[in-house]
Amino acid sequence: MKHLLALILTVSIPGLFFFTVKQSQVYNTLEREVNAYNDEQNRLIAENKRKISAISILSKPQRIEKIAVEELGMHKADSSQIIRISLDKEKKG
Repeated sequence: MKHLLALILTVSIPGLFFFTVKQSQVYNTLEREVNAYNDEQNRLIAENKRKISAISILSKPQRIEKIAVEELGMHKADSSQIIRISLDKEKKG
């Protein structure tokens, strides 16, 4: 009986040690992956902020008006040049 108990302990202690080491490796691998995903997320958030800022700069009415006037030769229409068209919706049923 004592020999059986000693044999079980002798076999189980290295087995438990191996299991602990394996779990540590899995944990470290997962931790590295999570850190890489967090870094990627932070990079994408920063890139998104830069793009939102660029969009707000590019869509300013003053910039669009400047391009329209200087590059496209456009001008603001006078009120006499504006024709308003009203379409009445037909009633169905």
